[in-house]
Amino acid sequence: MLEELGKRAKEVSRVLGTLSMDKKNEGLSAAAQELLSQREEILLANAKDMENGRKNGMSQGLLDRLALSEERIAAMAKGLLDIRKLDDPVGEVISMKKRPNGLMIGQKRVPIGVIGIIYEARPNVTSDAFGLCFKTGNAVILKGGSDAIHSNTAIVKALRAGLLHVGCPEDAVQLIASTDRAATRELMRMNQYVDVLIPRGSAGLIRATVENSTVPVIETGTGNCHIYVDASADQQMALDIIVNAKTQRVGVCNACESLVVNRKIQEEFLPKLKEVMEAHCVEVRADAAARKIVPEWKEATEEDWGTEYLDYILSLKMVDTLEEAIAHINHYNSGHSESIITSEYAHAQKFLDEVDAAAVYVNASTRFTDGGEFGFGAEIGISTQKLHARGPMGLKELTTTKYIIYGNGQVR
Repeated sequence: MLEELGKRAKEVSRVLGTLSMDKKNEGLSAAAQELLSQREEILLANAKDMENGRKNGMSQGLLDRLALSEERIAAMAKGLLDIRKLDDPVGEVISMKKRPNGLMIGQKRVPIGVIGIIYEARPNVTSDAFGLCFKTGNAVILKGGSDAIHSNTAIVKALRAGLLHVGCPEDAVQLIASTDRAATRELMRMNQYVDVLIPRGSAGLIRATVENSTVPVIETGTGNCHIYVDASADQQMALDIIVNAKTQRVGVCNACESLVVNRKIQEEFLPKLKEVMEAHCVEVRADAAARKIVPEWKEATEEDWGTEYLDYILSLKMVDTLEEAIAHINHYNSGHSESIITSEYAHAQKFLDEVDAAAVYVNASTRFTDGGEFGFGAEIGISTQKLHARGPMGLKELTTTKYIIYGNGQVR
């Protein structure tokens, strides 16, 4: 069955690579409309997944990721329309130089081909992945988690109906309907059909994909994101940013999981932090220095420093210097998003220069690491590796290049 999906994806990828920008935009508009038209069916399917999730003891953070609503479906449709408005990178000539022998040698953006997406309980990824891949002329094979199988099936049905309605190939988006893990392993080894795999989800999912795939992998996602509160920080600003980064949505990869605070402000700042964390039902796991100020906090373990909780839990480490904060963050972070709250320009610049992550902030929430917030319309994922793409991956990151050479009879 998967081999047939792969064959169809490879065949349709060659068609998609030749579609005009207008035709692709027409397909995106039609797909967005079908999401809205079929929202009742999508919500009914999502209700089945939510019921199963509760029965299986899914955490509140993961249930939030899984849940769909009228508003979220409307946002998915808007995401496709936002992608429609973006410039199409396919066909862009990004360089052209004349060689001494008269050859004109340039580079041109082209689709990657067939992209496989492996992801967990995030139904909105289904729509986002389709939109970005379709706009860039790529076919996409989706392998969502079993927790969202009903939702994903309904969403893909709507997307394919929209494409078919305007004469675009519906096989531009295909869903692996099997919930068997063997299907995931098979997808990881479909080199003859799939050009790249992008896993989105837990650290375990990403690690399993990297370790077992023979298809090239772009690592995304895991977010042990830190906020460092410098001695010079505006403390109210720091508290507001921490609350937003930790509690606005706890089950997302750009949520703050770890807090680092300079000891110079501990007497004043930590009681304020205790108050706002209690108000938002956040459990703080702190080191011994912080617990001397707030004994009620739970004692942090070594494991806490490297954990992506995806829950109402926050680790807290006290440090004496900016250098110590940077060292701690670089040791335990996952290469995703890190932020400093400071009023010292030199400290901000040092943090930006020395912290090793895809997105580094000064006086802002880590929650902005997102394709939509970065102006990409949507994202295929947030790459935490350093080759090909890093950070939120939009349209350009879903293209590759080929050399184009113009001659007038040259021989070597």
